[in-house]
Amino acid sequence: MTESNGSAAPDRYEDMPDWEKRFRAPRVSLPDWAQDAPDHSLFVSNATGTYELYAWDRATGERRQVTDRANGTTDGVLSPDGAWIWWFDDKDGDEFGVWRRQSFTGGEDELAAPGLDPSYPAGLALGRDGRTAVVGRSTDEEGTTIHVARTGEPPFELYRHRESAGVGDLSHDGSLIAVEHTEHGDAMHSALRVLRPDGTKVAELDDTRGGTEELGLEVLGFAPVDGDSRLLIGHQRRGRWEPLVWDVATGSETDLDLDLPGDVSAEWYPDGSGLLVVHSFEARSEMFRYDLASAALERIPTPPGTVSGATARPDGSVEYLWSSSARPPAVYSTTGEVVLDPPGPKSPGSVPVRDVWVEGPGGRIHALVQKPAGATGPLPTVFDIHGGPTWHDSDAFAAAPAAWVDHGYAVVRVNYRGSTGYGRAWTDALKHRVGLIELEDIEAVREWAVSSGLADPARLILTGGSWGGYLTLLGLGVQPDAWAVGIAAVPVADYVTAYHDEMEALKAMDRTLLGGTPEEVPERFEASSPLTYVDKVRAPVHISAGVNDPRCPIRQIDNYVERLEARGAVHEVYRYDAGHGSLVVDERIKQVRLELEFAERHLNS
Repeated sequence: MTESNGSAAPDRYEDMPDWEKRFRAPRVSLPDWAQDAPDHSLFVSNATGTYELYAWDRATGERRQVTDRANGTTDGVLSPDGAWIWWFDDKDGDEFGVWRRQSFTGGEDELAAPGLDPSYPAGLALGRDGRTAVVGRSTDEEGTTIHVARTGEPPFELYRHRESAGVGDLSHDGSLIAVEHTEHGDAMHSALRVLRPDGTKVAELDDTRGGTEELGLEVLGFAPVDGDSRLLIGHQRRGRWEPLVWDVATGSETDLDLDLPGDVSAEWYPDGSGLLVVHSFEARSEMFRYDLASAALERIPTPPGTVSGATARPDGSVEYLWSSSARPPAVYSTTGEVVLDPPGPKSPGSVPVRDVWVEGPGGRIHALVQKPAGATGPLPTVFDIHGGPTWHDSDAFAAAPAAWVDHGYAVVRVNYRGSTGYGRAWTDALKHRVGLIELEDIEAVREWAVSSGLADPARLILTGGSWGGYLTLLGLGVQPDAWAVGIAAVPVADYVTAYHDEMEALKAMDRTLLGGTPEEVPERFEASSPLTYVDKVRAPVHISAGVNDPRCPIRQIDNYVERLEARGAVHEVYRYDAGHGSLVVDERIKQVRLELEFAERHLNS
């Protein structure tokens, strides 16, 4: 075994290779803005080399760094009055901590909700009165609790249950609280409950009851109008995510039925007259304005690519974060302006993706392919597998795949069964044969890549992070002849130990996916665990892991590595002091460099 350390990088930006520049170039998130003080905004940036929260006063143009922690900070919420910035304070990426707050204008941080012990976060909603917060918490001992915390008063427990739940939203006037819960035991499909701040129930909506289909609901937000009891929610009643307006006071439901083929999400325009609709379909997205009075749907033009976030402003304009695989992300406005352009060098672009559809055992599989400009196959090829599993790869800018392309590799990304954006049946197909179903789809695309002449079958790399890292280790054991090298970041490696060590919300998800605990369905955990197949692994393996990771904990990775060591298998392990990934740019670059060097050594050995 080799314990990896990485190697030195050039000191000056202009001397760095393009792949490193893409990581170092300044990035910003879509700015959040205060409902009652829209000139006050909050965003995330890597301007210092670590992702941190920044306050932005649009009236004066001043931008101020809010947080400054060794391992970075990205979880922050701006209060509706624009006076406070709440941020989540955990320890070195372990996701277990407390909410703190800081004045928008600066000053010392203070405990935001005194009386609430450290926990995993389970949602947060802040009131317009400047003193009320609805705080969701999750711990292994208590399950989920939700509290109403008011300045100067002890927190009031509003909700408690062993199964996972979370804060949905707080109504504009503070009289209604929406909660997403999974009391029925299906962590993939939430039900909704609306409560008053004293804990009395107002309304309930549960699409998991009374039918043979498993249907979920999600909170998208209360109408931004005083006294308005309309709640915008997402539902799956037609086999995909779509928005619905539910009046929790009367029980009436307004089905929008937008007749768009993919998943649809929405948020309110600030005056409550319409909805900003984001439609995701086949790895790309587009925006619309939906007028509630006329039911008219008007497209908001954007280039082909991916809208990663969007928000409607009080003047009716829309700000959105957009990118494509070839063009780096930026925050644009429908006014035609670039809203937030961080100072500093610009990121190099990359090559566009090509769409490929492959017939698989569960239906047509969508894959995104990139390769060096002008290159002809067969090429060394990286199968870069996304995490989630309920996520998807899209035509969006991604620095890591671009780095592989720069080094002469083709990159194939597979939206396997379990991915979002292709309908509920595709997303929900994983149950019980977890991991094995995804590998069937990856195998079908691998066969296409080889038979089409794109990929060299002797130089195939399987890689991914989180769930993608899990599928990498599982694939190396289940399909040992298919892969020349495996590179897994923050993976599940020993499913049983991972279950016992992971955060409570993920335990609930694993019980849903596998149909029970390791003690109740041991054969399913065994069939889906990379550890079961570790002795069949023949390819050299590189593993990176955060020692404070609560999602894919370090002990189960150590168990897997010990089995590799016991039989002298070729492998490297890189452990770093953070959680489920790093928010430090230098650390991210170091990890990519280690992966590139590992692949180069072992493909050419």
